[in-house]
Amino acid sequence: MKLTLEEFWAELLSRESRRTIEAWLTLTTEEERFAVWTHLQRMSVEEGWTEGQQASARAALKILRDHGITM
Repeated sequence: MKLTLEEFWAELLSRESRRTIEAWLTLTTEEERFAVWTHLQRMSVEEGWTEGQQASARAALKILRDHGITM
């Protein structure tokens, strides 16, 4: 599945397990996965993000962890 950057983030932050995992699986390198994971962690706690964005980031991290994906 080839996604634009905007589509990738929409899928990853969708709060739907299947969509989040499918978006994650499009990441092809360890560097990409680490960068996205780190960004999700920052999004989930740092100021400057809306509550909805923070909640979506937390949901994505939970979905990934629930599927055995960690960094």
